[in-house]
Amino acid sequence: MVQLYNLHPFGSQQVVPCKLEPDRFCGGGRDALFVAAGCKVEAFAVAGQELCQPRCAFSTLGRVLRLAYSEAGDYLVAIEEKNKATFLRAYVNWRNKRTENSRVCIRMIGHNVEGPFSKAFRDQMYIIEMPLSEAPLCISCCPVKGDLLVGCTNKLVLFSLKYQIINEEFSLLDFERSLIIHIDNITPVEVSFCVGYVAVMSDLEVLIVKLESGPKNGERVHHHPHKTNNRIRRTEEGISNEISQLESDDFVICQKPLELLGEKSEQSGLSVTLESTGLADEKRKYSHFQHLLYRRFAPDISSYVLSDDIKLHSLQLLPIYQTGSLTSDGKNLSQEKELLSLFCFFSLPHVGYLYMVVKSVELMSVYQYPEKSQQAVLTPQFLHVITSNNLQCFTVRCSAAAAREEDPYMDTTLKACPPVSMDVCALRIQLFIGLKAICHFKNHIILLTKAEPEAIPERRQSPKRLLSRKDTSVKIKIPPVAEAGWNLYIVNTISPVQLYKEMVDYSNTYKTVKTQSCIHLLSEAHLLVRAALMDASQLEPGEKAELLEAFKESCGHLGDCYSRLDSQHSHLTLPYYKMSGLSMAEVLARTDWTVEDGLQKYERGLIFYINHSLYENLDEELNEMKLVCGFILEPRLLIQQRKGQIVPTELALHLKETQPGLLVASVLGLQKNNKIGIEEADSFFKDEDTIPQLLVDFWEAQLVACLPDVVLQELFFKLTSQYIWRLSKRQPPDTTPLRTSEDLINACSHYGLIYPWVHVVISSDSLADKNYTEDLSKLQSLICGPSFDIASIIPFLEPLSEDTIAGLSVHVLCRTRLKEYEQCIDILLERCPEAVIPYANHELKEENRTLWWKKLLPELCQRIKCGGEKYQLYLSSLKETLSIVAVELELKDFMNVLPEDGTATFFLPYLLYCSRKKPLT
Repeated sequence: MVQLYNLHPFGSQQVVPCKLEPDRFCGGGRDALFVAAGCKVEAFAVAGQELCQPRCAFSTLGRVLRLAYSEAGDYLVAIEEKNKATFLRAYVNWRNKRTENSRVCIRMIGHNVEGPFSKAFRDQMYIIEMPLSEAPLCISCCPVKGDLLVGCTNKLVLFSLKYQIINEEFSLLDFERSLIIHIDNITPVEVSFCVGYVAVMSDLEVLIVKLESGPKNGERVHHHPHKTNNRIRRTEEGISNEISQLESDDFVICQKPLELLGEKSEQSGLSVTLESTGLADEKRKYSHFQHLLYRRFAPDISSYVLSDDIKLHSLQLLPIYQTGSLTSDGKNLSQEKELLSLFCFFSLPHVGYLYMVVKSVELMSVYQYPEKSQQAVLTPQFLHVITSNNLQCFTVRCSAAAAREEDPYMDTTLKACPPVSMDVCALRIQLFIGLKAICHFKNHIILLTKAEPEAIPERRQSPKRLLSRKDTSVKIKIPPVAEAGWNLYIVNTISPVQLYKEMVDYSNTYKTVKTQSCIHLLSEAHLLVRAALMDASQLEPGEKAELLEAFKESCGHLGDCYSRLDSQHSHLTLPYYKMSGLSMAEVLARTDWTVEDGLQKYERGLIFYINHSLYENLDEELNEMKLVCGFILEPRLLIQQRKGQIVPTELALHLKETQPGLLVASVLGLQKNNKIGIEEADSFFKDEDTIPQLLVDFWEAQLVACLPDVVLQELFFKLTSQYIWRLSKRQPPDTTPLRTSEDLINACSHYGLIYPWVHVVISSDSLADKNYTEDLSKLQSLICGPSFDIASIIPFLEPLSEDTIAGLSVHVLCRTRLKEYEQCIDILLERCPEAVIPYANHELKEENRTLWWKKLLPELCQRIKCGGEKYQLYLSSLKETLSIVAVELELKDFMNVLPEDGTATFFLPYLLYCSRKKPLT
């Protein structure tokens, strides 16, 4: 059930002084109301809170069946009935109709006006006749372009608005029948049209397509109809034939409910065809179309009567436009509206549906009415629904969806907006007796009320007979009594700012620190203000400034609510406070601080805000250490005393989970400024007797920062001990390390570049665990660094077995740093011969260069003689060794180091190279 708030969106009301009972009525732009009654249309001036006054009146051809106004072109269009024939007529230049008997010009669509007659069309109202081959059933005007869409049986006809240029000072409004949309097996009840988007509704079906111009997928456009899938069409025809054969007086076939979105709506079975009817030499405005939505409802036959109760009503496309730009003097530019978002609404008697249909087609909201509805109108702020005796006002999510379309920074730490999925609510249910029809324009709702005489069924029909499709109506007999009274009301809606203030006041009744109802109502208030700002053309002078102030205030209220939350949505505190324009000092001043057990109590929302505000530190000129100046100036935000020991606050524990990097930098800042000691800082991060990764991160940060009071070798010992322990236990860190080995090598001179041959050793074994590899790289980097005391680490290497590649690399590295090269060569020849040459290239230099021919060469020759599975590795290493030795030694010395039992042909190339390099004397 939809939640109901007893608010007051409706203000004053007045009665429209029309003389006859209205057949149809509609709004006319910003300042007019049209009422059709009998064979006449009356126009009334509507301005603000002033009384509605008659403006002009003009006769129609017959009784008005449908009436619509287009702001683009400022014309009125009507479907009129006379002698059982229907006519489509547009009334142009109606503002120049001085009196009811003033002269009126009538012309056919497309008729060229000669020069001498142009003055008459400029100074008086004229009517454009638009003949159709079939009777028009419904009409819709595009709110942007002014084009007219007409619904007929099995087709829609599009009339494009155009202007005949008479001279430089005057152009004549006209139409051109430019397109016919054939839709088989559908009788339109209502249509709606907006910049190429077409919505058509029958009793139980809704179809939305988008007309598009230009070649489709690069294909050449031909001047013939565009057709949908023939197979689908044939299937539909087959189903229709089958259904017609099954139907009889005793049965009716009902298709099951169906919803198809996007491209899937092509599978609806409806055959859609475009037929261009514009001039052949003119560019076609629409050449193909895209399916967006198809929805079919099933009739409710539980009562055994197929009545009007299950028919759809109130189809509407609602556009929201891009906000307009201003000139240097602050005036609005006269510009064409640019579509930002488009929404489609339609309704069954007890439930309404609101879809978003621009970039994606999504069902946004479903409205459950407490009683049967008769008609509804959608606005950017509200959905107004009438039942027989109530005017209901529901909230909508159009501004929430449009905000996300307009602003790419929405739903980030910079900006936020209540979600589209938030439950809708009813703001008011207002009593009106005998409601019959409703329309909306500007800040007014027009209501027609009439108290109907009691209708008495003429006779009871058997359930079996009433199910027949050939006789589905119940004949009604109306007693011969005097016709009941009627009234046409103008109900003024109150200003958005006034309603916003009432909603904020109302929310205080729900303000119990953590209530969701308070957030819901404040979110509704926020969306109301946001929607009003998006529709700036409807604002009164000075109202925009009030709305902007209300918008910032609403953001502050929502920030307050989310700051008190400890839930998954508490992060919204940050963007709402940012949008409010409040400084951090102002936010903290309005915070309700609580103290429990002598300790400061924070909720996650406020903690998140403080965290990011300090981290971002709006002053962009500050450097990295000053990002944590807030914690350095006020250490109690992070540390507190408990039983004589320093322990983390709730904020620190929160940062440990969400922003560990900020916490490490902050504690490092406290230590550097003597706000916390070395041992205290270590205990701050410790978890009982374990050493968490965050403490290792802190030690690494200390090494990078080069704090003067930290003993370097003690820090080395802490880090290497932890690296070795985790490597020996194959124990991954409990959290992701803040820095990689590459980060540390780049940022800290104590971490050296890892020797190239080490990578060769490691690559001989695949390590699946990335964190294991990181620990190994950091340990190797420390050993390769210039500050590390190698002798101190040897006693602690015992847990790290040489049987593993990781242990092998570390042990060989340490022996290398201790200058035990011959032992390292023996180990690598045995365990990883592919690394021997890279090792020798890197380590056997200068005074150690003789080891190439004194150690490496004889060892390789000896192992080749023994053969084995590593023979090829030894052989390739020997060749590279001979190439190096041939360069380094003279021929005589080179011959002396060669094995006496070697094969001459194998060594000959190296001997020749050596001899050519330096001739033998």
